[in-house]
Amino acid sequence: MTLADQSRHEAYISYDAKSFTIGEKRVFLNIASIHYFRMPKQEWREVLVKAKLAGMNCIDTYFAWNVHEPQEGQWNFEGDNDCGAFLDLCAELGLWVIARPGPFICAEWDFGGFPYWLKTKENIRFRINDEVYLHYVNRYFDQIGAIISARQITKGGSVILVQVENEYGYLADDASGKLYMNSLRDGLLDRGIDVPLITCEGGAEGTIEGANFWSGANGHYEKLMLKQPDAPKIVTEFWTGWFEHWGAPSATQKTPELYEKRMMEIIRAGFDGISHYMFFGGTNFGGYGGRTVGSSDIFMVTSYDYDAPLSEYGRVTPKYRMSKKISLFATALGQLLLESEPIENGEARGGSGLRLQGREWNGQKIWFAESQKEEKEGFSITLEKDRTIPVSIKPGQIVPVIDRLEVGSGLRLTCGGFLIGNDMIGGVRTLILAGDDGQRSHIQFESDQSIQYNSNGIVLAESSAEGRSLTLDVFHFQTPQRITVKSGGEQVEVIVLNGYMSDRAWRIAGDSIAWAIGWDDLDLNGQGGVDGVSGRPDGDKLLLGDWGGKESGTLAADLALYEQPPIQAPVLSDWKIKSLNLNELKAGEISPQPRGFAELDREFGYLIYSSEVNVPQEQESTLVFSAVQDSTRIYVNGVEQAMVRQVGAAYATIKLPQGRSKLQLLVQHMGSLNFSPYLGEEKGVFGPVYLDGAALDLRSGWLCNGESFDLDEVQDGSFSAPLTRTFKLEGNEGAILVGAIASGLKINGKEVQLEAYHNWFAFHYVDISDFVAEGVNKIEMPGFKTPMNRLDLLTYSKQKEVTGWSILPLEEPSASPAALENVTVEAAPAWFSTTFDMPAIPKCIHPKLKLRLTGMSKGYVLLNGHDLGRYWQIGPQEDYKLPMDWLKESGNELTLFDEQGKKPSHVRLLFDDQSDWRWSAL
Repeated sequence: MTLADQSRHEAYISYDAKSFTIGEKRVFLNIASIHYFRMPKQEWREVLVKAKLAGMNCIDTYFAWNVHEPQEGQWNFEGDNDCGAFLDLCAELGLWVIARPGPFICAEWDFGGFPYWLKTKENIRFRINDEVYLHYVNRYFDQIGAIISARQITKGGSVILVQVENEYGYLADDASGKLYMNSLRDGLLDRGIDVPLITCEGGAEGTIEGANFWSGANGHYEKLMLKQPDAPKIVTEFWTGWFEHWGAPSATQKTPELYEKRMMEIIRAGFDGISHYMFFGGTNFGGYGGRTVGSSDIFMVTSYDYDAPLSEYGRVTPKYRMSKKISLFATALGQLLLESEPIENGEARGGSGLRLQGREWNGQKIWFAESQKEEKEGFSITLEKDRTIPVSIKPGQIVPVIDRLEVGSGLRLTCGGFLIGNDMIGGVRTLILAGDDGQRSHIQFESDQSIQYNSNGIVLAESSAEGRSLTLDVFHFQTPQRITVKSGGEQVEVIVLNGYMSDRAWRIAGDSIAWAIGWDDLDLNGQGGVDGVSGRPDGDKLLLGDWGGKESGTLAADLALYEQPPIQAPVLSDWKIKSLNLNELKAGEISPQPRGFAELDREFGYLIYSSEVNVPQEQESTLVFSAVQDSTRIYVNGVEQAMVRQVGAAYATIKLPQGRSKLQLLVQHMGSLNFSPYLGEEKGVFGPVYLDGAALDLRSGWLCNGESFDLDEVQDGSFSAPLTRTFKLEGNEGAILVGAIASGLKINGKEVQLEAYHNWFAFHYVDISDFVAEGVNKIEMPGFKTPMNRLDLLTYSKQKEVTGWSILPLEEPSASPAALENVTVEAAPAWFSTTFDMPAIPKCIHPKLKLRLTGMSKGYVLLNGHDLGRYWQIGPQEDYKLPMDWLKESGNELTLFDEQGKKPSHVRLLFDDQSDWRWSAL
């Protein structure tokens, strides 16, 4: 089959209350959220093709300002950062684009996409109508606006919508906020953006607002109806999974079955577009993983797999198959879904345990049947004029019931189940009906003329006396059933698939529509052909459309490929080591107090802080950090004594020998806040550090009306009075409160001002030294539910400040890994390096390589000069992606920096599970 992608470069886009219209056709937007900056450029085509093959017709992407202007005035739009080329590739593949240039993008991306150096601008305020901030935003808009503007659909490109800022309503919705959003809107308009502007979760005058959510589709739809009844309703972010952070459980709570239900809820509510955030998550290479709210140390893992439909390695997953099924369903019923209105007084009945909601257009209806039973059960749904359709539904599942859909001139279809295909193929209307393995379905046809049929399978048929209606009783078998129906000179083919085969049904939109059924995965090979792979090479196959004369059935050529042995991953050995001797470090920049990364013009990496302390006798001391924003290892005379994970303000207990000791801190930049009312925090350690402080856990011992509470037990804000607690201050005049602080905090009856604080942030730290006194102090604040289980009181004496800090960036050894000498210091941070060769890769496989860091502690990984990102073996991430396009046939250089100098004896390379699949041309 020769594949040429359809042109989608229609001249204009318009909209009304029902949907967007491109050219002259209403479109249901199946949108895949994919970020070009989270993968190598060489992977773009593979990922975008997978989106297209899943039925997606649109790509949604952020633009990350910090990758394009990493240093002030130094712009980078080349290689992996060539976002214009990404947009051009989308156009080449026939995919529309929603461009989201920010400037704030969140995205669990460092600093929400802002470049780190913005933090250094005096008096700058972010995401507000601030003159200094907007000066730099407009410089960014000059660059990114030109790239996007030139690729709009109105200028021959495929950009159909452009988003203004991102989720601003979570931060502010006041007059000042509206002024800011309008400024950004005007900035885009001034740079030639003439396609419709959109926003999400917070709007701007003259834009179309979308909703971001996972559940509650009906409520979000109603809110948008109140705000903008005459505009389309799109889900700008439908959260297919969730991000993960170090030390937390895997975020796999959104199962494929629940994913299907949520998609059906969105379609049922009446939305006309769904952006799957993420469709492909990718990877936070380098230091670009961010940090978010909910605790003090929620730092993103390096993987941004997101439990998305397409995995971090670009592999199909059960969610991918589910998203493909529902997007194909939305495409097959697009006009009915977009034109229809809710049915207020339903004429369908389903009995106990079944909830029915319907939509209607031009006499055609679709019913959404939702089971409220605890087991899979069959329901008999009675439609208008006492027509009955049996439907089998799983607990909580939503199954569509199509009611008199026009599939030909005067020919109407009624059936229960997912219609995933509705195309003209070779002049024949081809309908593809998906169901579970072994499921029974009833299909009814009605026509103004007599109906005939024939079938290649077991079909029980019942015709009316006059021959103008036909009921087919079919089973969804492993072998597809094909049924031909004729009426009035028109022919309709119905293809019935079971669950396994419908998961492996692929719609290919080119010059004409074609289908390939029975392949586990497909790829458009770039030469106009299609490659496929099957886990059952001798299983059923079905080709529909123009495939150059190929017939459906088993392709024997596949079998020979599976006789080849599986590919073996390279073995890592002969590691070289170079330890970091903390006692022999040269002096760095000298400062009275520690200073942070941005202050030192450092974007990411490590800083080493060194000072001396002198104590009269051997002692245990509580070290208090007044301002620390990253995980910190503490060394005394070159020996690690503690690690600080909680940030904001923190403490650690260390042992000091009598006399002078070298105190050192090893601090890794773990990512800046990407979502918070306090964007722009300094990173590292940057405030005074005190010896001989004290720490008190304040989570317990709170009182309200005589009843005692732990903060962990507080579930809501329904308290008749504030929670109160006392604490005693002895000998220390300085005090910091850090953790789950609520607005309305009072110390000794005086309210502590928390400027711009939001309780949803669930974390704050504030110096309360001016509010406390020697002896007993009283603290009070409203009770509120928080996911954060921390509230610490840190006290200190200003006379105990540690001063005279030397600050030194950690630099990699200059020699190549193979040439490193084995220099070791016991239990010290160290670099480990080795080289490996890749095995010969047969053309019939598409391997993906990953690194498993068993036994290591925390650090970063380099591959052939590419920074693969941070690692921290506290979970949930275990494996790290090594992009195939960053590998060489031989002499690949792999370097690990490990903070504790753990030996890489158990570190290994693995190919993923799908690497042994054997591909061939269809």
